[in-house]
Amino acid sequence: MCIFAQILSRLMTKKAIIVGASGLIGSKLLDILLAQPDYAEVLIIGRKKNKIKNTKITQLIVVEFEHLDHYAPSITGDVIFCCLGTTKKVTPDLAEYRKIDHDYPLQLAEIALKKGIGQYHLVSALGANSRSSNFYTKMKGDTEDDIKKVGLKNLHIYEPSLLIGYRKRSRPFERIAIVIMKIISPLLQGRLKKYRAIKAIDVAKAMYKQSLKHTSGVFTYTSDIIKQKA
Repeated sequence: MCIFAQILSRLMTKKAIIVGASGLIGSKLLDILLAQPDYAEVLIIGRKKNKIKNTKITQLIVVEFEHLDHYAPSITGDVIFCCLGTTKKVTPDLAEYRKIDHDYPLQLAEIALKKGIGQYHLVSALGANSRSSNFYTKMKGDTEDDIKKVGLKNLHIYEPSLLIGYRKRSRPFERIAIVIMKIISPLLQGRLKKYRAIKAIDVAKAMYKQSLKHTSGVFTYTSDIIKQKA
């Protein structure tokens, strides 16, 4: 077998894991992974079965994410894409909100370390800061900081600004914000570029492309950098 064929064979055995595949970014990422040849298998972890049918897909239904460690034997692969997230409208209880956006991603990171999963890609948010007085930005900052402490060798953190894309649930205020941002975005130059709204598909593209690179370390991408990487 020639060297090229050997390399191709190794690539085609790669397995991706997506948590939050039904969300705005996760669904776009799933479409990309299924369409591209770089991953031979995609494991979807979620509470409900995904209706997409594809021979690449395997699914792990997790009824209680609080006990995610019980499912660890089935969580194997080369890359974890964590696209988990909720909103106050969907999850008004702040303790439950934090579980979804902080506790579960952290558990996944700990499992990734124990199982030797090579890469961890986390969708966070612009402005994440563990010292913030705002619940949302502090929670996101806590999540980033705590996952960094896990000691993963290859951690990618994406901090998108306002996301543009079709959502199943109606968000009137977000739609208004997107219209306003489309007008304002061209005015945001230099250091302010990171505040520009960004398409969910661009975040997904950047995650996919970065997962193909052989890197080591902790990398954080704001919207302007994500756009460049897409």
